[in-house]
Amino acid sequence: MAWIILVVSGVLEAVWATALGKSEGFTKLGPSVVFGVTVVLSMIGLAIAMRSLPTGTAYAVWVGIGATLTVTYAMITGAESASLLKVALLVGIVGCVVGLKVLH
Repeated sequence: MAWIILVVSGVLEAVWATALGKSEGFTKLGPSVVFGVTVVLSMIGLAIAMRSLPTGTAYAVWVGIGATLTVTYAMITGAESASLLKVALLVGIVGCVVGLKVLH
């Protein structure tokens, strides 16, 4: 169950990171509210997962999921340029996250 909570928390990390960028320094209400709610839920989920997972592994997986999804979303929406090298590096992050899960 901790791994499921951790994955959901990683997804929420991508949501709050994207909302933070769209809030324009907290001057836009909608993205600011989304940021506030999802950052709290993401941190709660990370904390719950860390009750039974090692801190380093849980944090690395959480960050890896969040970073990969944030960059992928930005590339899909055109907010960030896409390239074969970026995609390869994102695949590398995913591979490392899966590796941490397998080794746990």
